[in-house]
Parts: sequence; C-alpha cells; structure tokens
Amino acid sequence: MEEQHIHPENDENKELNFDVRIPLEELKTSVEDLKSQLSKIIVGQTDFVELLIVGLLSNGHVLIEGVPGVAKTVTAKLFAKCLQTDFSRIQFTPDLMPSDVLGTSVLNMKTSDFEFKPGPVFSNIVLIDEINRAPAKTQAALFEVMEERQVTIDGKRHQLQDPFMVLATQNPVEQEGTYALPEAQLDRFLFKIEVDYPKLEEEIDILKGHNERKGAKPEANIVPILSPEKLKELKTQIFDIKIEEKLLHYIAELVSKTRQHAHLYLGASPRASIAIMNAAKAFAAIDGRDFVIPEDIKKSLNPVLGHRIILSPDREMEGMKTRDVIQMISQSVEIPR
Repeated sequence: MEEQHIHPENDENKELNFDVRIPLEELKTSVEDLKSQLSKIIVGQTDFVELLIVGLLSNGHVLIEGVPGVAKTVTAKLFAKCLQTDFSRIQFTPDLMPSDVLGTSVLNMKTSDFEFKPGPVFSNIVLIDEINRAPAKTQAALFEVMEERQVTIDGKRHQLQDPFMVLATQNPVEQEGTYALPEAQLDRFLFKIEVDYPKLEEEIDILKGHNERKGAKPEANIVPILSPEKLKELKTQIFDIKIEEKLLHYIAELVSKTRQHAHLYLGASPRASIAIMNAAKAFAAIDGRDFVIPEDIKKSLNPVLGHRIILSPDREMEGMKTRDVIQMISQSVEIPR
C-alpha cells in the first residue's frame, strides 16, 4: 500500500489534512486527570495505572496478578471511583455458584411468574477478587458476559449496559484452594498486569500517605472524572485512530511467530492480534497522536501476550519466562519504517 504524501504548498490538501485529524486534547486531559486522581493514593505503579486506562479505552477486561498487599484491589476500587458509573465487587470463593454471579429467576408470588433477579455482574465496573479461588463451573459463567456483554438465563438474553469492564485479581503464590484459569478464559482478558513490590522510596511515601490520612478511607479523596457518555465518546475516538497496513502486517507476523516458536507449547490466537491493535491505538491517543507507530505496538506486546502463550515444559523447568520469548520474537521481526 503506497503512502500518500500531502504537499504543504497545496492549500486544499492542507485543509483536508486538518479535517481528518482527530481532536485528542480532551482525551489526553481526561487521562491526565485520571492519573492525577489515582496518584493521590497510589504511589508509583505508573505502568499499572496506564494499562488500566488503556484497557478501559480499548473496551477490554484486565487481569491483575500480584502478591498480597501490593494494592491490587485498592487500585481497582479507586479506578472505578474515578468513573461516574456503577461499581460492584464479587469475592470469589470455592463455594460460589454461577447464579451468585449472574443472577437467577425467582418466583413472583403476586403474578405467579418467574422474574429475573440480576446478579452483581450487572454493573459497569466489576471487580472480581481472587478469581482463581472459584471452581471451573463458576469461572465458566463469565465466558459469555465478558465476550458478548450479555447473560443468557433460562433461554432469555439479558444485555449489560455500556460501559462494562471486568477487573479481576489473583494471587500467584497461594496455591491451596485455587483453580488455575483455563486458556479460553485467559484469552478473554485484554491485559494481564503483573504488580510487583514497591521500591524503598515508594514504600516510604506509602507510609507517609497513610500517616497523613489519619485513618480516613482512601476513596474519600477521589473525585469522579468521566461520565458514561463522555467515556463512550472517547472510546469512539480510539477506534478512529489510524493504523497503516504495514503495521497490521507487523502485528500479524509477531503473533504468528508465537504459534511456530520452538520454546512455546501454545501460541496466541487472532483475538490477541486484535487486542494488540486496539491497545496500540489507545497508547497512541494517550500520547496525543491520531496514528499508531511501532513503539505503541511494542508497548502492548507483554501485557497482551504474556498470559496467552504457554511455555514448553522443558523451557519452563529451565526458568524461562514468557516475557523472554516475547522479547526474542520482537527482536526477530523487522520493524516497519
């Protein structure tokens, strides 16, 4: 596909170039305001916060993994508080049933008819705490709602309101009483974000913040930034971000190589390619650009592919990580210029 060069001396072309540009000032300001609100409480974790925002703008769900006490749940709650939307939290446990999440039909004694009583998943931002604590039957209840934004109960479809985003947390080190998420469900998460311990300076700032709040709840200082209507408008702008065909080839080649790599037992699906494209558009918009560059795609690779690919058993025993293979693949594919 040949690139079209717009000559500055042509006034008509200059006007056309201006018209097709997407006004991203409001989106950029909103993102900065979101980051500013969260930084009141959350110290460091800048990558974590940015990926949450990119996930929101890309219309995706996010899996958050980290050891206990690194503010996974608090950050997710405060993030939801920044949005003028409904929020619900579901604590997954081994005895949780699908109906506890989705809802169920109950008999109305007055009309003698069954009525659907929606479960906590019928919200805008849904925080699922310790998603790997529930058995496969309950985890599977999320398949339809995460992909199609609807729930089918007794043959009737119930649509969820937009926006809808699942933020799920899991603990990587606690194995007792947990059920690993199946690959089909992992594939439905746009990102997997790994949250690490804070640095020493950051931990000192955390202590200072707790000391200064004097027992006040963290969310008391958070002011809502985005309404559902405004969020919908910003999402539309994301999908309008331009991406050249050579960059689509670049994404496809990167993902295709995961399916042929000697170190991998399972590669990424076409859903991963779409996820990389959408995330790259969001990264571009946050930077104030209405076009994608290769660096946007590179930023998307680890969070999009890390939970979708599976290492071969011998490489896993050697201590290799999925990020190592992603880096190998990234270096092996020529960057389009």
